[in-house]
Amino acid sequence: MRYSVNIPNFGDFADPRTVASLAVTAEQAGWDALFVWDHVVHVKRNRRVFGDPWMLLTAAALATSRIRLGTLVTPVPRRRPEQLARQVATLDRLSRGRVVFGAGLGGPIDDEYGSFGEPTDPVVLAERLDEGLGLLADYWTGEPVTRHGRHFHADDVELLPTPVQRPRPPVLIAGYWPRRRPMRRAARWDGAAPLFESARHGHTPPVDEVRDLTAFLREQRGALGRESEPFDIVVGGASPADPARARDVLGPLAEAGATWWDERRVQDEVIDRLDPVLRRVEQGPPRIG
Repeated sequence: MRYSVNIPNFGDFADPRTVASLAVTAEQAGWDALFVWDHVVHVKRNRRVFGDPWMLLTAAALATSRIRLGTLVTPVPRRRPEQLARQVATLDRLSRGRVVFGAGLGGPIDDEYGSFGEPTDPVVLAERLDEGLGLLADYWTGEPVTRHGRHFHADDVELLPTPVQRPRPPVLIAGYWPRRRPMRRAARWDGAAPLFESARHGHTPPVDEVRDLTAFLREQRGALGRESEPFDIVVGGASPADPARARDVLGPLAEAGATWWDERRVQDEVIDRLDPVLRRVEQGPPRIG
């Protein structure tokens, strides 16, 4: 199992210097990745201060050498695929191949999409997500791309340079389990970063639900003929500080199929302040072996 730190891109973490410093601490403490949210207003009535996630991750990349860096998650439907492809490729080159790209619909839809006149129909957003992901993969090849889709178009364009990672940075797909459609989408890519309707952000998901999800994803991967290829399943929560208790929580999740533990603050608490996150990061990851 690998271990990541999960932070929002607002509050204290809107400052690139803060994120860079936290990334250094996480790298030194033995964490494997730092994941940053990708919101523009989140719940807009809260009127928070935000930082652009790609600028935050750029600062982190310049300050570190080992830890992997990425978004959980980028709402592809509200992005221009050509610009997003360029941002991800640039960060992957800057970090020498350390980017992990998390993608999904994002939300809340009314605030993050509707506030800017973007479509709010989930069906349309799902179409834009799939179409956008396909374009990103094409752009990252460095070959000429021509696509005339329902939502996005490309006419004989090539985006160079390519990412360092080939054929592309790993793509993790988010969605709520037990909804099947987003996890079918995840099976077509490199990993799943599920949220669970039974466990709010920061709460550990039930082991039996992780086991059911893993079985579903294996079935889907098998139908695609990709069961032998590497595939990640990212689950998260707030792990116990005591190492023995942490092993009791994470061990069964790993046995159920989880390959990443993503350390998160409970969303009912204050999640955008540096001090409690820094204290947890300094303690190091809750290793199970």
